[in-house]
Amino acid sequence: MTFALRIKMKNGQQVVNTLTNESTLIDLKKTLSGLSSIPINRLHILTGFPPKTLDVTQDHLKLEKCGVKSGDTLILEENQVPVNNTYNSNESTNSSLDSAKFHSEISTDCPGILMKFTVPADNSCLFSSIYFVLNGKMDETGTAAPYMRELVAETIKTDCHQYDEAILGKPIDEYCAWIKDDKSWGGAIELSILSNHYGIEIAVIDTINTIINKFGEDQNFPHRVFLMFDGIHYDPLYLESLDGNKSLTIFPSDDDRLLRSAEQLALEAKSSRQFTDVDKFTLKCMVCNILLRGQVAAQEHAHSTGHTNFGEV
Repeated sequence: MTFALRIKMKNGQQVVNTLTNESTLIDLKKTLSGLSSIPINRLHILTGFPPKTLDVTQDHLKLEKCGVKSGDTLILEENQVPVNNTYNSNESTNSSLDSAKFHSEISTDCPGILMKFTVPADNSCLFSSIYFVLNGKMDETGTAAPYMRELVAETIKTDCHQYDEAILGKPIDEYCAWIKDDKSWGGAIELSILSNHYGIEIAVIDTINTIINKFGEDQNFPHRVFLMFDGIHYDPLYLESLDGNKSLTIFPSDDDRLLRSAEQLALEAKSSRQFTDVDKFTLKCMVCNILLRGQVAAQEHAHSTGHTNFGEV
């Protein structure tokens, strides 16, 4: 009996009907690799709803044993969650590393320094930060933020019972149109959806309240990433090895040492006032020089004018 699977990729959708009941995981991987030109060892496959990462390590298992059934929809991406995620610290992106080095020493059996990587303040800092922690580098193509915005909107439309008007604060269609606008800022709803989509816990260090909000904590995801939030802007965190040869952005979710280091970061940031009170801060639009008070006023100004270059007064 032939398997029929719908495959969603960045460049569109396609139906695969060349597999059978006897096909194994390696057969699926070879088919998807040929379809997408993604190397087998870089395939990242999600299935079900909310989408969960498919375990692709047991090549000999038949597809039904892996939880893949005929008629399923699979989301196919190039692997964005390698356990030993690293990037070359000598690459050009190194010039963007935050020179202030918000850091906390990790214990000697996990030698390294937790640091902040500064992403552009372009209204998509949340999405840029999530891409960075999943890939260990910036999105040079500029496609990640639009893709994630679309993903959030589609998830909300699909699960309108969980994401209803009361949760969204506005009608579903209006919210979906709003989040797809590149001038809109992502927040807790987007963090929750993206955590589930990528199958990873996202720990957000709130430097205003010196707390850590963990999205996906109740899903028992095996890995965790860290973001820092100052009231307006998100930045990703990474662990720089003491010898400078390796940087990590993805960690075991049961590693409490890094959580303690992240908590220390929050305390250090608050003590040095590296945060913004979103209700009281004053911003100056660097395009038209108008003064704006609070996050809402800044967002409304950006939406109505297209101006996105702000400076804090």
